[in-house]
Amino acid sequence: MIYKFRVILDAEEDVFRDIAIQEEDTLEDLHNAIVNAFGFDGMEVASFYTCDDTWNQEDEIPMFDAGDVPGEQKTMSDYQLNDILNTDQTKIIYVYDFINMWTFLVELAAVEEAEIGIIYPSLLFSHGELPAEAMEKKFEADNDDDMFSEFEDDLDEDDLDMFGGDESFEDFGFEENWN
Repeated sequence: MIYKFRVILDAEEDVFRDIAIQEEDTLEDLHNAIVNAFGFDGMEVASFYTCDDTWNQEDEIPMFDAGDVPGEQKTMSDYQLNDILNTDQTKIIYVYDFINMWTFLVELAAVEEAEIGIIYPSLLFSHGELPAEAMEKKFEADNDDDMFSEFEDDLDEDDLDMFGGDESFEDFGFEENWN
């Protein structure tokens, strides 16, 4: 079977490519198809990220094993497309060049029979031009303005006066233990 993907650049302008690729091909093959479809030189590091239906990033699938124990971390070449993408799980995020952070939303749009005479992977459709620079990403917490709210107790300096210089505390006479 052939997987047909729409690969959308996360940018203000509509820039996307439609790619057809065999379901048995690997994520590394899809990475190469995306690099070629968007005209990158392929010299930068990239990763795929699994995600949920609303594009919330989950697990990283890198190009290279960068784990502490060699061979322990699975890479793009270890996953066939049909291992992680299907009609139930159609979305994955692709990031190319971690300095510029070119980010793409990759969605499985169709699963069809292979066409005779077509060489896969194949660029089916191209819309829009890649901007000169990747869109700047802002990494912010959801409740940035409410950062210390869990520690807020509505006490101020006047409230703390009740503890200073007050003779209401009983003296247990343990001063000799502190010398």
